[in-house]
Amino acid sequence: MYDKSMTLATPSSAPFHIMTKPMGPLCNLDCKYCFYLEKARLFPNNERFKMSDDLLETYVRSYIEAQPGPNVSFAWQGGEPTLAGLRFFKKSVAFQKKYAGGKQIENAFQTNGTLLNDEFCQFFHTEGFLVGISIDGPEKLHDAYRVDREGEPTYRRVMRGIELCKKHKVEFNTLTVVNRLNAREPLAVYRHLRDIGSAFMQFIPLVERQADDASSINGLDLSHPPDFDLPPDRKSEPEVTDWSVLPRDLGDFFCRVFDRWVTRDVGKTYIQLFDATLGKWLGIPGGPCTMAETCGRGLALEHNGDLYACDHYVYPRYRLGNIMNEPIATMADSETMQAFGDDKRDKLTRMCQRCDYRFACNGDCPKHRFAWTDDGDYGLSYLCPAYLQFFKHTAPAMQIMAKLYQSGRSPTEIMKHSFK
Repeated sequence: MYDKSMTLATPSSAPFHIMTKPMGPLCNLDCKYCFYLEKARLFPNNERFKMSDDLLETYVRSYIEAQPGPNVSFAWQGGEPTLAGLRFFKKSVAFQKKYAGGKQIENAFQTNGTLLNDEFCQFFHTEGFLVGISIDGPEKLHDAYRVDREGEPTYRRVMRGIELCKKHKVEFNTLTVVNRLNAREPLAVYRHLRDIGSAFMQFIPLVERQADDASSINGLDLSHPPDFDLPPDRKSEPEVTDWSVLPRDLGDFFCRVFDRWVTRDVGKTYIQLFDATLGKWLGIPGGPCTMAETCGRGLALEHNGDLYACDHYVYPRYRLGNIMNEPIATMADSETMQAFGDDKRDKLTRMCQRCDYRFACNGDCPKHRFAWTDDGDYGLSYLCPAYLQFFKHTAPAMQIMAKLYQSGRSPTEIMKHSFK
C-alpha cells in the first residue's frame, strides 16, 4: 500500500476523467435495459455497496493531485448516487475544498431524479453542481423501460425531481437513452425534452447483446465487449437484445431531430452529438470519447476503490488496480491503459480507415464494434449505418455553420438557410 499521507503524487501526463460510483451498481429503479445493475454479481454476496469516508477522502485528494491542469471535474454516477445520502456529498465537497490546492473544482451528478428532494437541490445550487437527469421522453415512452423495483412507472417522480431543480435554480441537463421504442418517435422525444426546459441534451444509443460464454461464466446476462484479437465465429455471435436500438431507426432519429434543431433551435438548445460533429468539421479537439481517435482517458471508479478502464468495461479483465494501493495517475498512465486507448485507432477496420467520415466518427465506441464488414473484417460498429446516414445528411449544414464560425459570424445564421 502506498503512503497517501506523504508528499504530493506526480500528476498524470495528460488530463483524464473518472466516473465515480459511490454506491456501485445499486439503484432504486430496475430499468429493463440497464447494463450496470447486474454488475453486483461480480462482487461478493456480502458486499457493502457504499464508498467509505476514508476511501472518499483518499479518492478526492488523489484525483485532484493526479490532474495536470488547473481544472478538476468530479462525476458522480451509479447505480443511483443519491442512495449514498446527502451527508456523503457534503463530505465530498469538504474534502475537495481541503485538497483543492488552488485548482478549480467542478461537480457533475447523474441521477434518475426520483429521490431528489429540497435538501439535495438546495445543496446542488449552493455548491454549483451540474445535475443530469435521465429521462427517455414523454410519459409513455419513458415508462416503457424505466420502472422501479416493483415494476411501477417512474415518469411522474422524475418530473417532480426536475421541478425541484427548477425551484432551487439547479443547473440541469437531460440524458436520453435511445432505445428500440423511443427511436421511432424522434420529434415527440425532442419536443418533450425542450418543453420541460432541457437546454442541453445527450442522446445515448442503447446497444446490448445477450450473454456470451465469458459473461455467463461471471453470472451475467449481457455480453462482454467484443475482443478484436479473438473474433467470434459469425454463427455464434451473441444476438442484440430486443430493447437495443436498430441502426436504421437511430439514423432516422438523429436526422429528424437535427432537421428540427437546425431550422429552429441552434444557439438555444445544445445537443452533444450535433455540437461535437460541428467541432469535428472545425478541427476543434474534444467532444465525447466515442468520437475521439483514441480512448482510455475516461475511467470508472467503483465503490470499493477498484479502478477500471471504462464505465462499459467494468469486468475483472479491465481492472487496473485499487486507489488505496496505487496512485491514480500511475494507473491512468499505465501501459495497459495506453494499449487500451490506442486499440480504438489501431484496430479500425479497413472500411473505417477509408471512410469519408472517419475524421468525425473514428469508428464509434469499441463496445459497439462487433459487426463484420464486406471485406471480412471483424470490428465494425453495429451502429455504422446510423452514423453514416447522420454524417452524410448533416454534412451540407455542418459545412455552412463551420464557414460562418470561421468568418467570425454566428452559426445561428444557419436558421436563415432553406434546406430541402
